[in-house]
Amino acid sequence: MKHSTWIYILIMILTTNLIRVIPLTLIRKEIKNPFIKSFLYYVPYVTLAVMTFPAIIEATNSPISGCVALVLGIIAAWAGLGLFPVSVICCLIVFVLELFL
Repeated sequence: MKHSTWIYILIMILTTNLIRVIPLTLIRKEIKNPFIKSFLYYVPYVTLAVMTFPAIIEATNSPISGCVALVLGIIAAWAGLGLFPVSVICCLIVFVLELFL
């Protein structure tokens, strides 16, 4: 059975554009409900976290080094360090743990 690439591209265009167009056409007034506003505010962060956390653990040779780096990176970020220092710390932790595991 031969599938046409153009059909797949057309379906992709339709689905990605419908996701953007439907809310613009259905919701014309400002959203005032605080629950919906907070939900929409956090959706990008949750989506990024759902895509990133599995990759953190699976990108290393040992899932243990990925988990340790994740936990220590969260602690470093909670302590007020910026993005660059936290990423350097996490990379160093993975590097050292990969040497010994």
